[in-house]
Amino acid sequence: MSSTPLSLPAPPPRAPEFGADALIVCESLVRIYQSGPIEVQALQGLDLIVESGEMVAVVGASGSGKSTLLSILAGIDAPTAGRARVDKWDLLGMSRADRVRYRRQTVGFVRQQTASNLVPYLTARQMVDLPMTAARVPARTRRARSMELLGALGVAGFADRRPGQLSGGQQQRVAIAVSLANQPRVLLADEPTGELDTATSAEVFGALRDVNRELGVTVVVVTHDPGVSGQVERTVAIRDGRTSSEVLRRTATADDGGEHVIAEEYAVMDRAGRVQVPRDYREALNLTRRVRLALEPDHVTIRPDA
Repeated sequence: MSSTPLSLPAPPPRAPEFGADALIVCESLVRIYQSGPIEVQALQGLDLIVESGEMVAVVGASGSGKSTLLSILAGIDAPTAGRARVDKWDLLGMSRADRVRYRRQTVGFVRQQTASNLVPYLTARQMVDLPMTAARVPARTRRARSMELLGALGVAGFADRRPGQLSGGQQQRVAIAVSLANQPRVLLADEPTGELDTATSAEVFGALRDVNRELGVTVVVVTHDPGVSGQVERTVAIRDGRTSSEVLRRTATADDGGEHVIAEEYAVMDRAGRVQVPRDYREALNLTRRVRLALEPDHVTIRPDA
């Protein structure tokens, strides 16, 4: 008696990995700090994707988790749970030696406090040279790249000055040059214009924009300044440790030939299907603990629980 082999149905195709082709991926990212007997959740399941070549501003109130996010991406802090990847690096699984290589090769970091970015007894040229020396770059290459970067940031004329002989804006531009010394793919900046006046802030932010456009470096800026965040094509807002909304900007041409910027705000749905409804929406419709959802042909409605 012959038997016919059973034909099993083919398994369903696997869903593509979240952010598979992106340069920076954070998925359900959690960071918990222990402060005495109290646990503080700085990040509570944050999702974020940044594509190679983007310039993104991250905004949020004090304590929202934006600086914690940047510290994790910079390799200064380690996440508690979730997934975080920058380029080929798994930020949860790095050894101490990996972390050193990652910070030396893949990311540059600029802090808000200008004094903490620079060494007070070194000249601008020597400070740009320093990270390349640590990476064992040949001396001739170091000299050429140092002047190239200082020139690109508009401070080549101050190459032999120390930080105390530079203005705040010049110090930050030198700091950006230092962060780019080893040709990182990502530049992270934490409130880089926070200590500067309006005109100088515009100059420093313009330098970051030039780095993004001309050198192809992916830039992520944490800022509280709406004037700064409004100058990038994408702004990500963080609230209560999660991404809550994004603003995308694009340039459109009017009928008269003039160009203007169109900004559209989107709520962000995380990997668990959660959406943060803005407070003014909740208050306007008295949305409290429970709401009614209804699936329509092309949208979902949210109604108060009456």
